[in-house]
Amino acid sequence: MNDAMLSAEGIHQYYGGSHILRDVSVSASPGRITVLLGRNGVGKTSLLKSLMGLVPIRSGTVRLAGEDISRATPYQRARAGIGYVPQGREIFARLTVEENLRMGLASKPGGTPVPTHLYELFPVLQQMLRRRGGDLSGGQQQQLAIARALASSPRLLILDEPTEGIQPSIIKDIGRVIRRLADEGLDGHPVAILLCEQYYDFAAELADEFLVLERGSVIARGDRAAMQQPEIRGLVAI
Repeated sequence: MNDAMLSAEGIHQYYGGSHILRDVSVSASPGRITVLLGRNGVGKTSLLKSLMGLVPIRSGTVRLAGEDISRATPYQRARAGIGYVPQGREIFARLTVEENLRMGLASKPGGTPVPTHLYELFPVLQQMLRRRGGDLSGGQQQQLAIARALASSPRLLILDEPTEGIQPSIIKDIGRVIRRLADEGLDGHPVAILLCEQYYDFAAELADEFLVLERGSVIARGDRAAMQQPEIRGLVAI
């Protein structure tokens, strides 16, 4: 797509002798949510880590706003405008909420303040700035992880299983934030969102477009309407 913020094409990845990703292509455009679906072990997290530069690709290209970042380090990709929320959240348990948020500003000049709009998106965090991350509930930690990724005002936000282990009320809150980021942008700038998710109903409610992975290959893709077809629901675990 010409307007894509993220454009990854022909991605192949191996772990040892295992061919994990097979000719995978995916794109994400500003103001739209692309949902990555598939059962456990099909390569979803491997693809997201490849896009973030956490694991190297064997072949293929990854472009951000048209710039080839295929060999860039994770730090360089973060500076270029990718925000990443890993599966399991990976917050710093011994640091306070505020210190965790400041870690999201590592690619910015020293002294850059935590954006106040993060507290508008996640009011609970402002109430817990001095509390250690490890003392938060799972849902609060997930909100912190998303806010940390948003602190640098990314152009592309990648989320890996944000509903995993989260209570239903906070799942709804997170869904509203993701939709708002796509519809209204972040700090006046539109955000492209790539969301990896197993929870079908949550994904279907948010998706503007989707793709399904199976055994490392894309076996289906389409728009929101196509995702409602029974055969697509049958391809995912939940």
